[in-house]
Amino acid sequence: MKRFLILILGFVTIITIVISCTPQETKTAAAVSFSNDSLIKKGAYLVSIMGCNDCHTPKKMTDRGPVLDMDRLLSGHPATMPIMPFDTSTSHNWALFNMTGTAVVGPWGASFSANLTSDETGIGTWTEAQFKKAITEGKSKGLEGTRTLLPPMPWENYRDIKDDDVKALFAYLKSTKPVQNIVPNPILPTMLAQYTR
Repeated sequence: MKRFLILILGFVTIITIVISCTPQETKTAAAVSFSNDSLIKKGAYLVSIMGCNDCHTPKKMTDRGPVLDMDRLLSGHPATMPIMPFDTSTSHNWALFNMTGTAVVGPWGASFSANLTSDETGIGTWTEAQFKKAITEGKSKGLEGTRTLLPPMPWENYRDIKDDDVKALFAYLKSTKPVQNIVPNPILPTMLAQYTR
């Protein structure tokens, strides 16, 4: 009888261990996957409501007007697209956007929207800390000692963004299709003369 009770107790112990361990491991793996998927979905949502595509995704013209070029989603100003000549008499009173919405000329000179895709020419090699510094402190490439991000980037609006939101934005951007595109450097006001008519 004693052997029988020990056998039953051992069997129950083994079953309890199997039941308590296996689902927990599965549950933990599923939670991590769900958590990462949720983070990316939240980041995609934030990108859409924060208007990131307005400047960072080139537009293409259709019979209904400009629409997002989904092949170049969040890839910034196309490297091969020059600034078209513009009238200097209006450049001091207006900010002039190009047709794709990715280049802007104003009193600060000309600025070009950055490539935010996961490509190395975008933010593919960035750390989350760099991304946070760029979006909350307006530092180019998120590096200390670099120039301030130029208009129309509204980084001042994001100074108080929550760390969870930064994490979600970064996770989403790192999950995007990489688009190779080296965005041109800004053009100083003194150098804009060559683009005027």
